[in-house]
Amino acid sequence: MRKPKIAVLGATGVVGRHILEILEENNVVYEDIKFLASKKSAGKVLQFKGKNYKVEEAVPDSFEGVNIVLASAGGSTSLVLAPEAVKRGAVYIDNSSAFRMEKDVPLVIAGVNDEDIRTHKGIIANPNCSTSQLMLVLKPLHDYAEIKRMVVSTYQSVSGAGLAAINELRDNTIAVNNKQAFKNTVFKKPIAYNCIPQIDVFCENGYTKEEMKVTNETRKILHLKPDTPISCTAVRVPVFVGHSEAVSVEFERNITPEKAREILNNAWGVKVIDNPADYEFPTAVMAAGTNPVYVGRIRKDIAFDNAICFWCVADNLRIGAALNTVRIAEKVVEMQVF
Repeated sequence: MRKPKIAVLGATGVVGRHILEILEENNVVYEDIKFLASKKSAGKVLQFKGKNYKVEEAVPDSFEGVNIVLASAGGSTSLVLAPEAVKRGAVYIDNSSAFRMEKDVPLVIAGVNDEDIRTHKGIIANPNCSTSQLMLVLKPLHDYAEIKRMVVSTYQSVSGAGLAAINELRDNTIAVNNKQAFKNTVFKKPIAYNCIPQIDVFCENGYTKEEMKVTNETRKILHLKPDTPISCTAVRVPVFVGHSEAVSVEFERNITPEKAREILNNAWGVKVIDNPADYEFPTAVMAAGTNPVYVGRIRKDIAFDNAICFWCVADNLRIGAALNTVRIAEKVVEMQVF
């Protein structure tokens, strides 16, 4: 099997550093590896597999000879550098939202729609973090009973907004505890001891871009009908790592909570913790630093026919970003489509 030459773009960022960790954890095989970042971060030294690597500035020529790019550098950077990487023969796996809804760009969750990888034309998009964890739960249920409509509320940790947001939650909390004044800059409202029902900007329909990402990306990944009714409310919560989601799904065919548990107990990448009588259900804190999507509170939805409700949590920096990026890269190598 041919071994790839890999570049990690955005290697010094929060997600970039998690990509490095997971590449090492998964013992990903490669011929060569390099680490790229902005001009500001160029020259920094990163340790990887016991060796020190100097971070290089990401410029078009950085991708010469590279087979696979694992990119987490923001949409504006990807719009500039992805075409340059593809022009030089690389497969560009992108964590940003820049290409997710492009018709010719596969939007992939490893273990859910792997075959879509084969259709790539140089760019493969990694979905939004809140979409990512949800797909691993929905796919096996959809295969059994076929999704008719869905309502989801997400409770998203501050790490989804980057290091500055993590620092703001910490500093805001300290200030409140000490009864000191604090001016929030990352979020529009104070995040300490608060929930903010806005993630990203508002669209004309009253939903935020984050909420519409969940709607549109779910349809694309699961190959649902374009008019499948899906509604989302996305909330930022004072949690450092770990996104939580409350989900209600109506299916075309009958599915009981017992059957859903059976299906999910056998689903790849999913772990069921569902014994409310003993207070056994997943929370964001327990998910942090781990790879599964945890599911609990599985019950019949009494508002709709053929519907169930469930609660799922996952480490958004891993399954929602870095882990899926690495898994896609592993699939690209396994399929030899680079």
